[in-house]
Amino acid sequence: MSRIPTPATISEAPEKSQPLLRSVEQNLGSVPNLFRLMATSPEALEGYLGLNGALSKGKLSTATRERIALAIAKTNGCDYCNAAHTFLAKTLNKLDDAELSANRAGASTDAKAHAAVSFAVKVATSRGNVSESDISGVRAAGYSDAEIVEIIGLIALNVLTNYVNEVFKTDIDFPAVETAAA
Repeated sequence: MSRIPTPATISEAPEKSQPLLRSVEQNLGSVPNLFRLMATSPEALEGYLGLNGALSKGKLSTATRERIALAIAKTNGCDYCNAAHTFLAKTLNKLDDAELSANRAGASTDAKAHAAVSFAVKVATSRGNVSESDISGVRAAGYSDAEIVEIIGLIALNVLTNYVNEVFKTDIDFPAVETAAA
């Protein structure tokens, strides 16, 4: 059970969060618990949605964004995000179980995606203290400097949701997938 109340409906959320939640509902067809819980702070919800929306317009594919989300969820031991991104990766991106397993291990079965996912895990675990060789490796795989900045933005976005979910123990409303911190 969540450590703070999660508004059960959009109308129970703070007034400033309600239009944001209606937009989520329009885009996703429902309002997952993370969004309703985050709505406790309209500013935090707006910030999350803004960064998520901006990064979704970037150069990285949706599949690569999901791969990174899974790797960061595993790194941070976030069961909620692991469940949510497993669901999204399977249903929207058609990633198979072998790929999802690789992603959770900080890798990918796709060579180019592997460079992005492993770099993301390296950035997250080293708190940004990566080597020139690490950056050269992701560039050599075909990623531009702009895409590398997007990878870092995705790490930050996913750390935000991982931490919110872990601090407040958000009730998982996706098919559960067990994970533990790496």
